[in-house]
Amino acid sequence: MNTIPRAGHPCPDRVRKNWQTLNGPWRFRFDWNNEGKKQRWYEKPDFDLTIQVPFACQAELSGIAEKQHCDVLWYAREITIPEDMKNQRVLLHFGAVDYRADVWLDGQYLGGHEGGYTPFTFDLTELVEAGSAYTLAVRCEDRLDMDQPRGKQSWKPEPFACWYTPVSGIWQSVWIEGVGLYYPVDFRLTPCVESGSLKAEITLNELPPSGSVRLTASFRGKTVARQETAVLSDRLVRTELCLSHDDTLEGIHLWSPEQPHLYDLTIETLTEGRVCDRIETYFGMRKVEIAGNRILLNNQVLYQRLVLDQGYWPDGLLTAPDDEALKKDVELTRALGFNGARKHQKFEDPQYLYWADHLGLLVWGELPSAYWLRDSEKRNMIRDLSEAIRRDYNHPSLIAWVPLNESWGVPFIHSHREAQQLADALYHLAHTLDGTRFVSGNDGWEQAATDVVTVHDYTARPDQLSPCYQNAEALLKDAPASRVIRAQGYDHADKPMLMTEYGGIAMQKDAGGENWGYNGAVKDEESFLKRYAAITEAFRSMPFFCGYCYTQLTDVFQEANGLLDMHRKPKVDTAKIKAANQ
Repeated sequence: MNTIPRAGHPCPDRVRKNWQTLNGPWRFRFDWNNEGKKQRWYEKPDFDLTIQVPFACQAELSGIAEKQHCDVLWYAREITIPEDMKNQRVLLHFGAVDYRADVWLDGQYLGGHEGGYTPFTFDLTELVEAGSAYTLAVRCEDRLDMDQPRGKQSWKPEPFACWYTPVSGIWQSVWIEGVGLYYPVDFRLTPCVESGSLKAEITLNELPPSGSVRLTASFRGKTVARQETAVLSDRLVRTELCLSHDDTLEGIHLWSPEQPHLYDLTIETLTEGRVCDRIETYFGMRKVEIAGNRILLNNQVLYQRLVLDQGYWPDGLLTAPDDEALKKDVELTRALGFNGARKHQKFEDPQYLYWADHLGLLVWGELPSAYWLRDSEKRNMIRDLSEAIRRDYNHPSLIAWVPLNESWGVPFIHSHREAQQLADALYHLAHTLDGTRFVSGNDGWEQAATDVVTVHDYTARPDQLSPCYQNAEALLKDAPASRVIRAQGYDHADKPMLMTEYGGIAMQKDAGGENWGYNGAVKDEESFLKRYAAITEAFRSMPFFCGYCYTQLTDVFQEANGLLDMHRKPKVDTAKIKAANQ
């Protein structure tokens, strides 16, 4: 039995053969007085506690489960560089560390990273030898600052309302990887369905004296394209793969939730005719665009049946207990009749996006909110959104970016020009870095720059809905949930409209306890299904909406309004929810 937690490849869309997980037991210490750096704990990290990486110290699965907040944490463990990484470059990867990380190897400072939801890497090549052992030390700093992109992590020492236990320190996988002397640091894959081709942009770590990059695409084991491009005077290699015509009407196999076709892709760097580095990945041929007041997928009208998914687990918090749990969440979402998920206030684990790609689930990616409008918040949000787009650009399942939610962090955006400028900057940043997806600028209300108009309304019954739902024009001019839809100075006429939060129905508990939801809890399954079907059908029947997003997939601690409880057990018959959705 494998006892190492989260032992699968942390980035299944970027697989090299030679890698080793560093998940499992690490030595650990709380730095209550912030004295570790001054006392140089990184030189001799003799820490007395043991923590299971990649679970945050607040999580039960970490083995620590300390709910009292500590700003500074220390980790240490020994690593041995595998013999088969000899003559390779050795990279050290962190999936995510909340919020700031500083890393040392045998007392030598490697560098730092700020931002709690995105990955970072160090090149250890000049410092290590294959077969030798070294001590890795990590200092993590996570303050309860409101200018950090926090998402649903409480900025108080305890959870409150719909904000939950903070997540501090290492909370995604850590691993080392052997790569070639010349290797892709990054690559962007952009499909063009009209021409049946794939644009590839590959950035190498260094410019080789001579060499090339070779791409080989296949579909179900059959090679459909191969292209080799010489590396000349630039580390960025641009090329285009023209896929061979297949037996489909379009000539290629398109990706969609109904048919999530994927092409396999091998990226190789070659020097002197020999393969120096090889990455196994994949891509999906799909196109997302706005056409008037409709959203199109592969030139066909797309109606989105989304569910809000916050990605929390009772014993792992933001970290899934195992890789299978992420696959199960995708399967459960589909089993409930949804064709997509709005991942709320979290850049989700790459393993989740892998399963969304393979099983067919649309995903909205959302920047975790910060809550204090000042220059540091702006810089932090711009940095984190940029890094997330870089990490997730190649996933076909991901079709939208959400920079802001319900004016969190920009509380006076309706008329405050500074707040509007931040929203506009994030909107244009997303499009500058990613022209393949649409952007919901400030999801819910008071929208500045945006591609889609989104509404949040937790009204319980159809007969209680505001009269402004008679048509799109009336809705734009009114305030359906006591919040105006448009920020002052913005129009948004004739844009696609979606109901992106509604429902939030809680079920009464047998023996008390918190079961916070919207508009009171229902007493039984029959009452739940009746209320769910009625309000869902009310919004679905409005012709100006091109989709909806129900709140929410699972309970999250005190917020007990999920279709499933926090252990993923259905509260009502999933087949009946699916029938109501379809």
